[in-house]
Amino acid sequence: MEKKWFTISIYSENNVGLLNRISGIFLKRHINIESLNVSKSEIENVSKFIVVVFCEEEIARKIVGQIEKQIEVIKAFYHLDDETIYQESVLFKIASSLLFDERQIQNIIKDNNATIVTVSREFFVIAKTGRKHEIDEMYMQLLPFGIMQFVRSGRIAITKTEMPISALLAKFQKS
Repeated sequence: MEKKWFTISIYSENNVGLLNRISGIFLKRHINIESLNVSKSEIENVSKFIVVVFCEEEIARKIVGQIEKQIEVIKAFYHLDDETIYQESVLFKIASSLLFDERQIQNIIKDNNATIVTVSREFFVIAKTGRKHEIDEMYMQLLPFGIMQFVRSGRIAITKTEMPISALLAKFQKS
């Protein structure tokens, strides 16, 4: 079977220890979590985990099945990249002297639709939101100039089609 990128969406109650148990499911199968984000969801009092993995579809399906066995988990889904709309965010900290001395830095910022979020005497910070390959490309462009610090968020994603969780919860709320 062929390995692919999967975005796993998990809707759950927000309970202590759940993240640890979910990550344990990936650990037992020796699957590396490439990206992880946890936030409020569109449903009141329900959290949404977004986990990105690179594995075979059969493994993704089995992982989702195991995750759904957790008491606090309402529902879990997996999707291929072309079934989702997703973004990541990144911050780059660069020496301030480069902003004025290296014209190419300003072109990199402009060409990548990035923004400068702060400037001080010692450094400036660039913010960029985009897909993984866009952020990787900007990183490679800035690397020769020296990156003082770099941080990247986990993927945030929504599906192109309606999530079955909405219909499931509507039925639950009517009962």
